[in-house]
Amino acid sequence: MRVTLHEVSKGRGGQSLPTTSLEYHSGAVRFALAETEQRPTVLGLIASGRMRPDTGRVTIDGDSNNRALRRTIALVDAPDVSDPHADIALSGVVGEELMFAGVGATPLHARRWLNQLGFGELAGVPIGNVDPAARVRILCELAILREGTEGIVLVSPDRHGGSPDGWWRIASEFADRGYAMLVVIGGSAAVALERMHELEAINASGPIEPLVLDRPGDEAASASASLSEAASASASLSEAASAPESTPDAQPESPDDPLEAPRVDDQHAEVAPEALGSPDQGDQGDPGAPSEAPEADHDGTPATDTDTDTDTDTDTEQNGGER
Repeated sequence: MRVTLHEVSKGRGGQSLPTTSLEYHSGAVRFALAETEQRPTVLGLIASGRMRPDTGRVTIDGDSNNRALRRTIALVDAPDVSDPHADIALSGVVGEELMFAGVGATPLHARRWLNQLGFGELAGVPIGNVDPAARVRILCELAILREGTEGIVLVSPDRHGGSPDGWWRIASEFADRGYAMLVVIGGSAAVALERMHELEAINASGPIEPLVLDRPGDEAASASASLSEAASASASLSEAASAPESTPDAQPESPDDPLEAPRVDDQHAEVAPEALGSPDQGDQGDPGAPSEAPEADHDGTPATDTDTDTDTDTDTEQNGGER
C-alpha cells in the first residue's frame, strides 16, 4: 500500500496547511514536518482520508478513494481529534478502544490486555502521566486491533516530551511488521532524529511522481537539449585547442631537440579532431577522410590525365589508319 499527498493545502492561502507533498508506504516509517498548533492535526486528517484538502489530491495506490483510506489508515493521538483526555485512566482508554475493535471491553478485559502487553501496573494511571514511549506503544497496539488497518498516522508524539528515539524505534517496529507508518512531528524532533544516524530517519516529504505521464514530445526536447549541450562543449574544446600557449620555456635547449607536443588528455583526444576539422575540407566528401594527393611520375612531376582516345581515333581516320 502506498499513500501519496500531491500538493495538498488547507485554508485560504494555505493558512491551515501550506502546500505539502509527501508519500508513505507499507513496511516503512517516515516523518513529516508540521509546525504550529493546528497544522499537525490538519496534516494527519488529510493524510488519513478524514479531511478533504482545498487544493491537490490524496491517492492510495494511485486511486483517489478517501473511504478506502479511512478504513485502512488509523489516526493515532491527533490533538483535539483522537487523543484521549489526559485525566482518563489508562484502563478506561484501553476499554474504549477494545469496544471499537469489537472485542471484550470490560475493565477486566482492559487489565488483561495491558498485562499481556507488559503495562499492567499502569492500568490506574491517568494517560497524561504515562511515559511517552509507553503511550505510543499502547495507542498503536490498540489501533491495529481494528480489522483492515494497514497503516498508522501518528500525530505529534514529540509534544509529550522525552527522547525521540523511544517512540521512533516503536514506530520502526510497526513498520517491520508490515504497516505503513507516518509520524507528524515538529522541527526540533526532526533535527534530533536526523542527528541519530543509527535510527535512519527518513523525511516523507520529497519528489513525488507526477500524476500524468510525460508526453512523447518531451523526450525529443530532452534529446535536443542534450545535443545543444554537446555542441557547446565541442565549441569550447575547439577554442581551447586553437588558443596559443604562452609559456616561457617554449624554445628547445638545442636545435636538435624538437619541441615537445602539448599533452592531450583522453577526453580532448576523443573530441578535438572532430571539433577542429580541416580548413581544406569544405563541403567535399567525407570530412573525416584524408585528402588524396595526385600520383607522381618517376621523374617527380605530377601525373596528368593523358587519355586521348577520342583524338587518337580521329587522327587514325584522317591518316587512313596509320599513326
